[in-house]
Amino acid sequence: MSNNVIDSYQRLLNLPTAKFELITHDDAMVALVYNVTLPDNTKLILKICTNKPQHYWRELYCLTHFANQLPVPKIVQLVPPTAEINGAILMEYIPGNLLKPTELSDKLAYELGALLAQIHLNRVTGFGDLIDPAHLTSDPRIEFEQKFADSLIECTGHLPDQLLAQCRDYHTQNLDLLLSVDGPCITHRDFRPGNILIANHQVTGIVDWSSARAGFAEEDFCLLEDLWTTDSQSKPAFLAGYSSIRPVPEYSKIMSLLRLNKALLTIGFTIKKNDLWKNNGAKIYKFYRELLEQLLPA
Repeated sequence: MSNNVIDSYQRLLNLPTAKFELITHDDAMVALVYNVTLPDNTKLILKICTNKPQHYWRELYCLTHFANQLPVPKIVQLVPPTAEINGAILMEYIPGNLLKPTELSDKLAYELGALLAQIHLNRVTGFGDLIDPAHLTSDPRIEFEQKFADSLIECTGHLPDQLLAQCRDYHTQNLDLLLSVDGPCITHRDFRPGNILIANHQVTGIVDWSSARAGFAEEDFCLLEDLWTTDSQSKPAFLAGYSSIRPVPEYSKIMSLLRLNKALLTIGFTIKKNDLWKNNGAKIYKFYRELLEQLLPA
């Protein structure tokens, strides 16, 4: 992002002398996040939601909703999205570093399991987008099927036709499994080590709520199962922490369907977003391309 754009946020936030430093990491594909240092050395975080205005509104919804329930950053100031500028949230700086999978001890895994269960305790009136309550539905298949259809379109011409046909067949054959899911409730939908802050071996923050939905609890186990395919050591402690708050959903029977949809969604995003799959999205693209072929062997 150009200095001229940062100048705009400095002006809108009335921070003309603050220092803005871009935070870079492998997963930074959907938003821009800056360390902001005020003249008195106070630290803040600025998240600029560059993808869709809905990401800003979902982030705002969840930071507000969970302010007194979970370790989420407090909102300091807002720049709502307009036709001219992306929405941005200036928030408190939470001490800590992003959790690495290799740092996931039994103690941390238990704590994270309990925190995810606390998120899922927040029931909602239907499935869909939290920021569009008038269009929530009692049928969990509707939004799930629409996301799948959108992903197929994005992947058409890129993935082999035979593979896409297999995805379509599998989706159709298994979609009705969603009729028995655990929901509707608030779901984070990107709950993983890369969105958890830790300090002194304790969780200090849960970040990146821009994908949150009124969904079903099983969704939030999808990325965790991706993690546990390579390192399942933390799984028992995580599930024990979760079950200390609420019963663990019976997610195994729909996990292949969830992972297939997640793979298509992610691949589609890396294709449509300036060919991310060729550059800083190459790693995640490769992971989900291989996952698709494992779920649907030729």
